[in-house]
Amino acid sequence: MAEGFLKSFDENLEVYSAGTKPADKVNPRAIQVMREVRVDISNGVPEDISKYINQSFDYVITVCDNAKETCPVFIGKVKRQLHIGFEDPADATGTEEEILSVFRKVRDEIKKDFYEFYLIELKNKWEH
Repeated sequence: MAEGFLKSFDENLEVYSAGTKPADKVNPRAIQVMREVRVDISNGVPEDISKYINQSFDYVITVCDNAKETCPVFIGKVKRQLHIGFEDPADATGTEEEILSVFRKVRDEIKKDFYEFYLIELKNKWEH
């Protein structure tokens, strides 16, 4: 969801998303709640972080509650590493509506926090 939001804020951003234990496909509930805010992530493909481990990045951002502890050390050039943590909505339990409620809550937190990151770290620096 974070990748989808960043790309929606600025189509010129080069954004990659990967995980330490990627799923086979993007969670259908994530696709559903992102569509509700007009961001399409249905073409996303979960990737393993090892694919990017030797590359250089301006930012490496971990997002899940436990990713900060389990994310591998990047060998490539990384200008800044950040952790913007969120509850993993895929762990939500309950009725379908209760689970979707967790996905929506996390979606909204991701949008808020990543828009703030975008404004402070990216947009303002490019305009000066």
